[in-house]
Amino acid sequence: MNSLKLTSFPFEVMFEKQDLLERLDIKITWGQYEIKVLRFHLTSFEPGRIVDFHNHAEFEFHFIPRGKGMVILEDQTFSLSEGMLYLTGPGVMHYQAASNEEAMDELCLHVDIIRHESGNADPWETAEAKECMEKLSTLPLKPELDRHGAMNCFLEAYEVCDGKHRGYYTSIKQLVISILLKAVRAYDSGEIGTEAPFRNMVAYRYQYAVQYMEANSPASLTLENVAEKLNISPRQLQRIFRQMNADKPFSKVLEDIRLTSVCQRLVESAQSIEQIAQSEGFSNATYLHSVFRKRLGMTPAAYRKTKQIQMISN
Repeated sequence: MNSLKLTSFPFEVMFEKQDLLERLDIKITWGQYEIKVLRFHLTSFEPGRIVDFHNHAEFEFHFIPRGKGMVILEDQTFSLSEGMLYLTGPGVMHYQAASNEEAMDELCLHVDIIRHESGNADPWETAEAKECMEKLSTLPLKPELDRHGAMNCFLEAYEVCDGKHRGYYTSIKQLVISILLKAVRAYDSGEIGTEAPFRNMVAYRYQYAVQYMEANSPASLTLENVAEKLNISPRQLQRIFRQMNADKPFSKVLEDIRLTSVCQRLVESAQSIEQIAQSEGFSNATYLHSVFRKRLGMTPAAYRKTKQIQMISN
């Protein structure tokens, strides 16, 4: 039974509902482009079948998951076999035939790609989309190996659609973009393309640490356990706090966070000072009183009374 599974054709299920993906009206905005999916299916060519010379107004992606045959792209002839792909852009004449001895299956994706202006697009995504589209228009007319597994995207799209998995439409749109990118990568010669944005790691780690401290300020937070969450050493974290604000080490930032919460509770709740102190990470009301007076120039009780008077006046 295991051997049968190992030798079975993984895409076989796609023959059950061949027009499943094509029933979806798939439109994708990617950077400054709109991609409209026209064909998206698995088909099979019996031995010896010929598809005579023709062309399309759209981009047509051809993947061979099983079998063998041949293709003529403009005036050049190429052999096709399992694991190969080729692209025919708008207006490219092509002819295809399955081997006389063996059937050939083909995964097809036809897309219209239209450029449009969008001021809200992510600039990095826009740059990558533009680079991909420029590559598609200049790829050599020859088959290549599907080195990056674009074919698997067809099966995944079919399965999430057939199972009506949550978010399947969004998943399918992402898979279409993956097919385009992986097809382009198959022809890459190793040159460096558009580079993704990199974080300022000092600022990122500082912001992440503060966010974690804000979410867990009532707990017994230490420099050590916050550093552990960031997978860095306590010394590194202390250095990050100094770099971001020399006057506010870790302990001062944590105290600020806790005092902000205390002030909010003093205004919004009727809890006692002792209850507020303990719920916001201070050991007791006496310690809170000392810190509060030192930092804000008044006691917690005086702060509460002042805010209450201001609210009544307003």
